[in-house]
This record gives sequence, C-alpha cells and structure tokens, in this order.
Amino acid sequence: MNVYSLSPPEFPTLWASAWGQDQHGYWQASELQGIQQIMRWIPPGTFQMGSPSTEPERDDDEVLHQVTLNQGYWLAETACTQSLWLAVMEGNPSDFTASQENPVDSISWDDCQQFISKANALLPDTFNLRLPTEAEWEYACRANSQTVFSWGDSLNTEQANYDGDYPYANGEKGEYRKQTVEVLSFSTNSWGLYQMHGNVWEWCAGWYGDYPVKAVFNPLGASNGPCWVLRGGSWFNDGHHLRSAFRRASEPANRAHSIGFRLAGG
Repeated sequence: MNVYSLSPPEFPTLWASAWGQDQHGYWQASELQGIQQIMRWIPPGTFQMGSPSTEPERDDDEVLHQVTLNQGYWLAETACTQSLWLAVMEGNPSDFTASQENPVDSISWDDCQQFISKANALLPDTFNLRLPTEAEWEYACRANSQTVFSWGDSLNTEQANYDGDYPYANGEKGEYRKQTVEVLSFSTNSWGLYQMHGNVWEWCAGWYGDYPVKAVFNPLGASNGPCWVLRGGSWFNDGHHLRSAFRRASEPANRAHSIGFRLAGG
C-alpha cells in the first residue's frame, strides 16, 4: 500500500513539452526529435515484491519480501516504440515492422544504454533517462495490486499479448498472434501503464540475483553477475511468464525478437 504523497516534485518539470493529471495520476511528456514520449509519475511507497508460496506456477526465485521505495520516479507509459527508436538511433533492428507504434524489438541491454546516452543528450540536464530497477519495475507493474496480474489472478488474450496456446493455471486457450502489437493495445493498469504484461520483455537496470528475505529500502539488485534482469513476458511466451512476479535472467548481448525496453527517469 502506498504510504507517501502522490504529488510529484517540481511539477511540471523543465524537460516537459506537455503535462497534466487524469484518473491515473500525473503525467508529463517529452519530445525527442519530434516524437513524444509520455511518462507517468510513480509515487513512492511500500509493497510486497515476489510471490506467495500459494501462487500457481510460481518459481523459487520469487521470495516474497517487503520493499520500500522512498522516492518517486517517472516511468514511460509504454515500451519504447520503433518510431521513438528511429528518432534517436540510425536504423530499426525490429523483426516486426508492420507499425512504427509497435515496440522496438531485438534490443540488447547494451543497445538500451546506447539509446539512453543519445536520448539524454537531446534533453535538458534536469532529467536523465535510464532503465528502471527491478523493484521499480515490479512496483509500477503491480500498481497497488497484490494479485498474480495487475488486474487479478486470471489471464486471457483479450488482456495481453502472449502465446494463447499455453494459458495460465489451466485457463482457457486464446489467440496466438505470433508477433508484437502496437504499444497502446489493451487497457492500462491503474497507474496508466500499458502492457506491463506481455508483448515484449523489458530490460531492467540491475543484475539478476537472489532476493533478500528481510525488508529492504530502494534495492538496486545484485552488485554483479553474468546476467541482467528481464521482466513482463512477451508475445512468444506462455501465460505464466506474464505474472507480475516472474523474473528472467539474460546475458546483456541478447537480441531476441521478444525483447524491448521501457524508459524511466528521475
């Protein structure tokens, strides 16, 4: 449960080209080479990270523990689109190019860092884009929920893009689209974030490692390791990979066509 103020600092901020407040909270937009990216304010708070032992199809690396994030941050309301990628970088690495409003895919962790470096050079020094930490990602995904998914404990292909031939927890089979879809597809969670479940995996800033068993503040993840964290599941995956608590480890050079990213800042 969130225990802090919902008010963002210095609203609106100098990097914003537009801003406002709606039923989901505060938002601001920045422009990179004419392409707008809307960022949602994620308020500080405390939540239970991981999954309880009773959650169907959970994994052993999801040890339930309390996390407090005592500073708010901005998180992009969508995964990075191909149009935004092209505005900053040369060329489009994506396999699925039916629409530039699909997420950019086939992106390694190293590619993300190159994009972020170039994008930050286009923005005022008052705002630094980055990847979210794993804790920031799950906190934003859950959006004050503690269910398997942000909307509840069941999943169908009208809610997210995944391999519907392999449903979650004996649910009904659904559509297998076999590709990404536009980033504004499906409904948002209660904090205004699109597709935190499915479509493309999203890189996080931290190394993959074991969770603590005690309560922690502002965790950054493991201090080192061979793999970084991916979250959210993708169009290619079974339903259980889309759970809020699911974690995947991947080498930073991995450019699978199921991998993209989402920007954070602040």
